[in-house]
Amino acid sequence: MDVSLHRRRARRPLLPLTAAICAAALAGGCAGAGAPGSRMSNPDTTTQAAAMRRAGNDLQTAYETAIRNVLPSVVQIQAGNNLGSGVAYDGQGHIVTNAHVVDKQRAFSVTVANSEQPLGAKLVSSFPQQDLAVIKLDKVPAGLKAAKFGETSAVAVGQIVLAMGSPLGLSGSVTQGIVSAVGRTVSEGSTGGGTGATIANMVQTSAAINPGNSGGALVNLNSEVIGIPTLAATDQQLGNSAATGIGFAIPASMVKTVADQIIKNGRVIDSGRAALGISGRTVLGPDFQPVGVAVVTATKGGAAAKAGIKPGDIITKIDGTPVPTIIALSEELASDKPGQKIKVTFTRGGATKTVEVTLGEM
Repeated sequence: MDVSLHRRRARRPLLPLTAAICAAALAGGCAGAGAPGSRMSNPDTTTQAAAMRRAGNDLQTAYETAIRNVLPSVVQIQAGNNLGSGVAYDGQGHIVTNAHVVDKQRAFSVTVANSEQPLGAKLVSSFPQQDLAVIKLDKVPAGLKAAKFGETSAVAVGQIVLAMGSPLGLSGSVTQGIVSAVGRTVSEGSTGGGTGATIANMVQTSAAINPGNSGGALVNLNSEVIGIPTLAATDQQLGNSAATGIGFAIPASMVKTVADQIIKNGRVIDSGRAALGISGRTVLGPDFQPVGVAVVTATKGGAAAKAGIKPGDIITKIDGTPVPTIIALSEELASDKPGQKIKVTFTRGGATKTVEVTLGEM
């Protein structure tokens, strides 16, 4: 999942050709220093160069400050054969990470920034539907620093961000980029340890996201965690290898919503995520192209069942938008809320029907 960013070096303005002009003037007697038309430098250019140096120094200082403030809160997590990252959430030893990092494990080895000796940790709860989990250290080490989480509403395209974690097992690594987009809905694969979750409102970044970065921190220059790096895009034309410069992080607002509930209740009791109340599979048409989602089961008392949708029905549209695959259906529902009413179009026995469905909660 390699993603890289090449910083562009600012071009310094060229100095005016004062020296050449003076050399030409010497043949006829060059005016002395300070005489009109004979200056060896341009004050405006000197001021601009100084300003550029100060701006460069200020940016480097901001980078170093953010790294110094947040990196001690980022940990490495060994979960069976999985290696990932996590972020210290509070002073009680709770660590937030990805559900796909913890997988089916319940005990973990955690390496914190100020100790080379791994610490034990146990699973508090995992919420695969949002690919988030919380684990808790058996013993809280002295100096463990909880990260500060920012406000998702303040995240803007173009912001400089840093990704911190343990890519390829290299703990305490930092990469840099920008926020490339916000509000992305992304579906995670269910193979290779993925949860199969469809996640809305993700932050897209150009900062390098590699295996091992999952569960770490995406940080702004105010030393705030604005997201948990989770996915890197793949390019089907390159054999599903990583697509350079495209990674995704779960927004801080959702991280806080899930983590707070897990810590307080031991599980997520109010996901805020809408559910149709079915299990389904993608159906192919005569041309072997996907045409809809066949309902395999409709949960008794669930949203779909209450609206009269039954196993065997093929859902083709949500609010008029075609949903040819199970992933398309999940993505269409990802930004909806429990209690929201939608129109579901489906076919049954060759006939097309549309019903109003009041969505349940995931």
